Amino acid sequence: MIDENLIASLKVADADAEALFREAYSGKSTAAAGYMDEFLGESVEALAPGKLIKGKVIGFAGDDVVIEVGLKSEGLIPKAEFDNIETVKIGDVYEVLLENLEGEGGLIELSKRKADRMMAWQKLLDTTKEGDVVEGAVTRKIKGGLLVDIGGVNVFLPASQVDVRRPGDVGDYIGRKVRASILKIDTERRNIVISRRKLIEEERDAAKKRLMDTLKEGDIIHGEVKNIADFGAFVDLGGIDGLLHITDMSWGRINHPSEMVKVGQKVEVKILNIDREKEKIALGMKQREASPWEEIEKKYPVNSRVKGTVVNLMSYGAFVKLEDGVE
Repeated sequence: MIDENLIASLKVADADAEALFREAYSGKSTAAAGYMDEFLGESVEALAPGKLIKGKVIGFAGDDVVIEVGLKSEGLIPKAEFDNIETVKIGDVYEVLLENLEGEGGLIELSKRKADRMMAWQKLLDTTKEGDVVEGAVTRKIKGGLLVDIGGVNVFLPASQVDVRRPGDVGDYIGRKVRASILKIDTERRNIVISRRKLIEEERDAAKKRLMDTLKEGDIIHGEVKNIADFGAFVDLGGIDGLLHITDMSWGRINHPSEMVKVGQKVEVKILNIDREKEKIALGMKQREASPWEEIEKKYPVNSRVKGTVVNLMSYGAFVKLEDGVE
């Protein structure tokens, strides 16, 4: 019987070990030569702890699956390490991690869960690079941020990179799927850092550029009110904010923008002016309709008698509203 632990302890190079085995078994029986070829199919290095090897299911024992890997004894892997134990059957072959050649009771110590993680990590390294966009589910909150499962690998999403404005509790993202850019890959420490904030900023910049290239003065577009100030409201047009000034909200008299719009409200606005160099857009609501001053002479001819509402009193007279926008 070949003692793999002994081979490993001798620290003999693979090529030297193979030569010694072939010399020892030269001229032996066909069965012995066959055993030698079967053993040498896996290098000594491949049989060392920490390596991935193929294992075949040969049975079940209580809460464990019995795995044969072609060595002197079998190994046991807890059923919990299999995604769906109901589908596991005798003869199935899995990649497993060889943890110890001589475990308790003389059994080989194997792990499928750790093997899955190693393969997932390698696959992620082979298919992605820094700057790529990835998607995964937030699994849990840790100190400084969140862990996100990307193809079976937990990567780190710092709290400062969760959103453009840092949320009150990043734990609210647990269970949600997120898209993010890869900031850094540390192969030595097996660590990946991602940023959802960077991706949002990049997508906003791209959307802003598309908008600035396509919008023109006079267009009627839809947007969402994002913020209200005393002088007007900021409207998100889908990548860039435009200013809806209080004087461009209504032909009538208003005291505050909140009389016309609310945060989160969908509005239809007209583009009044575009400053492409400063990336500023002026919007209007009242301009969607004709000015009440158009053809004012026909509506209110001189010497005609009309009714109105007094809206302001001054020392020199009174302001009377005939209709919205006309006093």
